[in-house]
Amino acid sequence: MKTSTKSELYRELPSVDELLRTPGVAALAAEHGTAAVTDAARAVLARLRNEIASGRLDAAGFKLALGGLCGAIEGRLRQDLRHSLRVVVNATGVILHTNLGRAPLAKAAIEHIRETAGRYSNLEYDVEAGARGKRDVHVERLFRALLGEAAKASGSSAGLRPDGTAEAAVATPARMPTSSSVSTIVVNNNAAAVLLALNSLAEGGEVIVSRGELVEIGGSFRIPDVMAKSGAILREVGTTNRTRVADYEKAINDRTRLLLRVHRSNFEISGFTEQPSIAELRELAQRRGLPLMEDLGSGALVDLEGFGVQGEASVLDSLHAGVDLVTYSGDKLLGGPQAGLISGRADLLAGMRSNSLFRALRVDKLTYAAVEATLLAYVRRDHDAIPTLKMMRLTKEEIGRRAEVLAAEARSSKLMVEVVDGESVVGGGAAPTAVLPTRLLALDCEGLSADELAVRLRACDPPIIARVEEGRVLLDLRTVFAEQDDAVQAALLKIGQ
Repeated sequence: MKTSTKSELYRELPSVDELLRTPGVAALAAEHGTAAVTDAARAVLARLRNEIASGRLDAAGFKLALGGLCGAIEGRLRQDLRHSLRVVVNATGVILHTNLGRAPLAKAAIEHIRETAGRYSNLEYDVEAGARGKRDVHVERLFRALLGEAAKASGSSAGLRPDGTAEAAVATPARMPTSSSVSTIVVNNNAAAVLLALNSLAEGGEVIVSRGELVEIGGSFRIPDVMAKSGAILREVGTTNRTRVADYEKAINDRTRLLLRVHRSNFEISGFTEQPSIAELRELAQRRGLPLMEDLGSGALVDLEGFGVQGEASVLDSLHAGVDLVTYSGDKLLGGPQAGLISGRADLLAGMRSNSLFRALRVDKLTYAAVEATLLAYVRRDHDAIPTLKMMRLTKEEIGRRAEVLAAEARSSKLMVEVVDGESVVGGGAAPTAVLPTRLLALDCEGLSADELAVRLRACDPPIIARVEEGRVLLDLRTVFAEQDDAVQAALLKIGQ
């Protein structure tokens, strides 16, 4: 295309004002507002100018584009005014998928948010006293009920099975907390919980931690960085693979304020390894008059063995073992909203509540509403009401039956669908070695590579997020809500046409 021809096309482009006066665009402005439509019109005209400049638009194509300007503006408007944060179908089999929002909330939590968000609430108001109250009270009683299980069987520490019954008792540590001595603080995420605890207990002093526990989680977020921001001084002991309780003891001096244990929530060290037990650290902390804190990370409130996850310590396990403070997440194994939780000795948490950082890190009424409703499900033993726990408890056979139905409906001459064995994972930096047996939909589409097919699935409404392995697209229905099966089926039928 010659430059002069391009110039002619540029001159034929209408101005934004001219477009706004056309009936179709004027109707859009009346419905959606002049400012939004003006921005959309400018974007459409800018795209046409770029296409003319690049030579991708000849005179015939330009004429077609002019005839479709109103439709193009309407399409751009829909895109501009659509929510950026939207629902997707998680078919990856990763239950706590950090990039997909981690734990889906229970229906009761969503309803409680709706009720309290749309009206005024007693967030910080004591209705009975007619005076200002504290926002902690909405969840404190529930945490006491759940974490107070440690004191129910006198002289024993009994955890909770998934059905809510007590486990066999084990020997009680000397400092096992009682329901009256356990308190919990809620902040905006687990990193904030660690920051607040370290700043409150160890600012200007030393915190001893094993070198093998200086973990990095998603987004290049590192435990040493959090410690530095807290004002505490990191004192590393041991080696990457072997740390003994004697290493902690040798490092204790008059500047030591805290012993810290960090749960390796997103990796495992195997082979020639050694790590002191909580009991050993507890004994040392007691003897030297220091608090013992554990950054548990994931924070389960029930024994997960009944859900197919082995070897994952719960908050109760840590408190039973005599840990003074446990920090953990609300949106991982707890199955609630994003939050950071600190549970443990009430006297230590009282100091954190008076720390000015607590106000900076505190959560709003929406988070409290979601945490409260999630905890109520635990108190009622209604674990299937919590999507994360329900997904973990799904059997391979249950998932397989759903997969067979979808496969039978979606198969075509173009789309090959096979049901195969596979594994789901917990994800979200929780239970790194735990895998759950599942059945997968394995897809091959004529004329499309696996990556191209994955792109087609993501282009659906709602987008379907799959995983690609060994040249095939795999869909794991463990993480697909049953009511989303129809959307998956419709997408596969369309692709297979």
